Amino acid sequence: MSESIHKVELPFVAGFNADDQPVFESLEVELLSADNDEVRLLRSPLLTRNLAAGDKLKVVNAAGAEYELLERSGNLSIRVLSRENVEPLEQQLTPTIEKLGGALDHSNPRALVYTIHVSIGFKPIEDALNDACAQFEGAMWNYGNVYDPEDGTTPMEWWIDLDER
Repeated sequence: MSESIHKVELPFVAGFNADDQPVFESLEVELLSADNDEVRLLRSPLLTRNLAAGDKLKVVNAAGAEYELLERSGNLSIRVLSRENVEPLEQQLTPTIEKLGGALDHSNPRALVYTIHVSIGFKPIEDALNDACAQFEGAMWNYGNVYDPEDGTTPMEWWIDLDER
């Protein structure tokens, strides 16, 4: 007998507004524990940094959007942004990402979010993204969970620890 997956949406801090007040992004999670204090992200977020689909979190205070990262899934969160409508870019890029084993998690008129496992390697992922974005003026991409959220430039290198598991 298979157990059904219990899903809920929880708020996550996506950034801060001009008044330094938090702005929240609602993300769907799977409840993993009976007391609902452990969850797994079902999709990579668009705005929330340092997380990707499959990451396991401990809920510290759901109302205050406070979580502790328990275990990384090994997935990269990739955000593709554009000043123009991303639909033509999505039609070209999504099949390429899927061939690499990735998936489109979110799409809106100006943004795409993909999840792909780090084991594919940074070079093939970056080559695919660079090639696609170069063909669309105003398009750019970035990782959502590779660089330190404090400075945005220092690689966190969490993927090195995956080899030890």
